[in-house]
Formats: sequence, structure tokens, C-alpha cells
Amino acid sequence: MRFTFLLLFAFLSCAAFAQSPAENLNKLGIVLPKPTSPIANYVKYVQSGNLLFLSGHGPSKTDGTYIIGKLGTDLTVAQGAEAAKLTGINLLATLQASIGDLSKVKRIVKVLGFVNGNNDFAEQPKVMNGFSDLMVAVFGEKGKHARSAIGTNSLPNNMAVEIEMVVELY
Repeated sequence: MRFTFLLLFAFLSCAAFAQSPAENLNKLGIVLPKPTSPIANYVKYVQSGNLLFLSGHGPSKTDGTYIIGKLGTDLTVAQGAEAAKLTGINLLATLQASIGDLSKVKRIVKVLGFVNGNNDFAEQPKVMNGFSDLMVAVFGEKGKHARSAIGTNSLPNNMAVEIEMVVELY
């Protein structure tokens, strides 16, 4: 009986200190921007059952410009990771606008990242870590996801990265 009580106390203590995604964003100093409009004939997200599919987003800044260029030529891996993080912030803005509250996220399920690189660039996973690290910082274990990081020789508007994701909702 005492062991059961200790387990229950430990669980409740952890739950009391768990922070919401909004609190984690605040702690990180991140304010989600207003979601942008699609740049072509598509929608930013589609919900099917408890899965939300978010279209590819890029590293758009608040002034409407993008982080542009090729990794390995114009941008370093660190700059690419920052572009991936900014893209993650933009995806979170669309996600929040679509569901109202990021606490409704059960899990980030799958992420597909495209990295605009020169022919010799092979560090796409390091670039995409900028996105993945953000998801874990915001959602904790729920932010860990399956991921593919693909190199490409061109992206719309010459953006450095484009990322799409699938999210499971409660």
C-alpha cells in the first residue's frame, strides 16, 4: 500500500510540474506569428479523423521575406538549423490557429523536411535538428517524431528549407 501511495505521489508531482506547450513557448521567448496564406492553390492543413496534416511551410519572417539560399553555398549548417526552427515556429502558428490550443496535441507523428542544398551538401539531418529540437522543447516527449530529411536542389522562392508534418490530436 505504501509503495502504491509513493507511485501515485510521484506521478501527481510530475504532472503538477509539467508545463503546457504555451508555457514552454513563453519560457523560450517565442511568440507565434499570424499564419501566412498559401502561396498557391492549396490549403495550409487538412484534418482527417484525429490526424492533422500540415502543408509544407518555409522560414518566413514577420516582414514576409524568407530565409533564402542554398546550404553549403550561401548558408552554414547553423543558419540552416535556424531556418528550420523558424519554419517550426510557423508550423506551430498554423497548428494553433487550426486547433485553438496546442495542448490538444497528442503527438507530433511524422515530419518531412526538404533542405535546399548544393550538390555536395549532405548534412540535412543537422539542419532539420533545428526543427526537431524545437518540437521537443515545446511538447516534451510528445514532440519526438519520425522524420525524413531530404536534400533538394531547389525550393519555392529559393527558401532554405520546407517542412511538413502530421500531428495526432486528442
